[in-house]
Amino acid sequence: MRVGRVIAVHDFPEARKPAWKLEIDFGSVIGRKRSSAQITNYSREELAGRLVVAVVNFPPRQIGPFMSEVLVLGLPDAQGRIILLGPSSGVPVGGRVF
Repeated sequence: MRVGRVIAVHDFPEARKPAWKLEIDFGSVIGRKRSSAQITNYSREELAGRLVVAVVNFPPRQIGPFMSEVLVLGLPDAQGRIILLGPSSGVPVGGRVF
């Protein structure tokens, strides 16, 4: 698991369930990766620039016409909305989660 910064958020109208297409920067060693994320309780503006935690060593997965390369992690709250895991600040992109 690594820390990344969301650098782009795109609509994903082809997804069966509402989702965003994210581009995430994991630093110079891992680089930029893409992910499909069913996190519709976040606006595009809330996601852009946000630090997230993602699994980077799973094989890529085809989500409709989109290839998702990493799995962004989150937990459901009491209402079932996904709350993203991520540091509040102060860690470099690409940092390992221990």
